[in-house]
Amino acid sequence: MQIIKSIQNRIYEIRGERVMLDFDLASLYEVETKALNQAVKRNIKRFPDDFMFQLTSAEFEEIRLHIDASNQGTSSQIVMTGLPNLKSQIVTSSWGGTRKMPYAFTEQGVAMLSGVLKSDKAINMNIAIMRAFVDVRKILLKQSNLNEQLTEIKERIGEHDVQLNELYDAMENLIDDKIAQLKWNDRQRIGFKIKE
Repeated sequence: MQIIKSIQNRIYEIRGERVMLDFDLASLYEVETKALNQAVKRNIKRFPDDFMFQLTSAEFEEIRLHIDASNQGTSSQIVMTGLPNLKSQIVTSSWGGTRKMPYAFTEQGVAMLSGVLKSDKAINMNIAIMRAFVDVRKILLKQSNLNEQLTEIKERIGEHDVQLNELYDAMENLIDDKIAQLKWNDRQRIGFKIKE
């Protein structure tokens, strides 16, 4: 279960997709990032754009800030998840610009990796990763269901508010009528008074 949690911490949402980055996958499969990417390039037909894409520098910077913020002050978290030094993941050219951004693999892309990386470790890790994706999906479905329930409750409360307002108005009208009737009965009579 600990490995599933560790994997879930490495699933990010980029471009509306839940993805894992190449260096995280390489770390989990216990291979070098370069070796993983070379295996993918040798089998590039298996990885269309909706299975794998390269991050832009802005996307990678956002991920890096997110990772830095979540790991700030918790060195045990860094050891547990085994995050690599993110700065070393970008190859810097002599003119100072970045040449290579990490690749992001969607759930289908990660599944396709099982056909490319055939070691026992890779197969077992791929099974764990698929389970982590399924768990994340379940969590999101539960959250979506809760949001729907909250929306339904808000609508009901709104309907009840309207009904309560109508009830309050009717009660005020009855009270106003009763007060007017009492005033009418208690009014000072004019005219002749007959003694009985």
